[in-house]
Amino acid sequence: MRFAVDAHAIGRHLTGNEVYVRNLLGALATEAADCELVAYVSSDDVFCILPSRIRARRVASNPFLRLGFDLSAKVSQDRPDLLHVQYTGPVVCPVPIVASVHDVSYLEFPQFFTPFRAWQLRHTVKRTVKAAACVLTPSEFSRKGILRHYSIDESKVIVVHNAVSSRFRPIERDVARAAVQRKTGLNVPVILTVGDLQPRKNHLGLLRAFEEVLRAYPQLPHHLLFVGKETWYSKELHAAVMKSSIAERVHFTGFVEDDELVHFYAACDLFVFPSFYEGFGLPILEAMACGRAVACSNSSAMPEVADAAALLFDPHSTQAIGQAIKDVLLDAELRTRLERLGSQRAAAFSWEQAAEQTLNAYYRVAGSGARRPNVEKALNARVS
Repeated sequence: MRFAVDAHAIGRHLTGNEVYVRNLLGALATEAADCELVAYVSSDDVFCILPSRIRARRVASNPFLRLGFDLSAKVSQDRPDLLHVQYTGPVVCPVPIVASVHDVSYLEFPQFFTPFRAWQLRHTVKRTVKAAACVLTPSEFSRKGILRHYSIDESKVIVVHNAVSSRFRPIERDVARAAVQRKTGLNVPVILTVGDLQPRKNHLGLLRAFEEVLRAYPQLPHHLLFVGKETWYSKELHAAVMKSSIAERVHFTGFVEDDELVHFYAACDLFVFPSFYEGFGLPILEAMACGRAVACSNSSAMPEVADAAALLFDPHSTQAIGQAIKDVLLDAELRTRLERLGSQRAAAFSWEQAAEQTLNAYYRVAGSGARRPNVEKALNARVS
């Protein structure tokens, strides 16, 4: 069998999409020893970081060229048994499509996107989902959203949970803080949040909650650290920080690679994820894997991911966000319990399991049955 994956997101700082396809390909390279893998990439730097057994092929970085012509041409040449894409497939595809749709926020909260981006996703994802032989999504919440918005057979929408890269692990706090100080110049306790600077992530709500916490507890030494790529929305957030009373205690790092990001997680006293809407919420598990206490929103897929291992709050309530921050920072016993539960929760997800489930979907689409060869034997061997 030959399976192809549109991996153009790798190396282009496309955050969640890049994290997903990079980690999935790494696990597929190990789990899919019985088939050939082809990855279509848009950056020359990617060729040296992909596993050696994956054949990389260059496609255009321009999405109109890639989806309108180049990807279809490469697939026609390589003739894989299927093509796996994220959200949007090529206009014409000569082989079956497996589509990963992580969420439908562009339909349910279009105000969080630029008008053009919302319009583009609304039309291109609908076309892809309708044409796809199988749709993969990372949570039950997202599966319900897909079925609510698209009239498709529910049996073709499959939940395959995301997981945490092995890069994210506990690190001695002093070592992590030293690394963060070298990167940012900060040598203070920090509250951390991670995510592109966009309205859906609710950075403004977190900023206002942190301001209220410091007003009530001025003795707290903590600073607030925003880690994430600057976007069209950045100007509004930066302006809000400058107008606040705590501007000197709020900092921005821009995009941070995973090898450095692990130090930011390990150095913080609390990770807060106040997003309004997530199809999964991978930073929650990343922080937990690094042994940090997590407080996050009680909406969309986040309770499903965090389970009982995080302190949940209403992201629309500044008071609720602030209360969660105070509870964790001022209660060492609670913080220790969340750190322990979070480590256990993160360990329940693995990219190997995600790759196994994805391969099962591949083989089903390719016409080789519901499960790939030798899977039952392999599973029985692991159990025994």
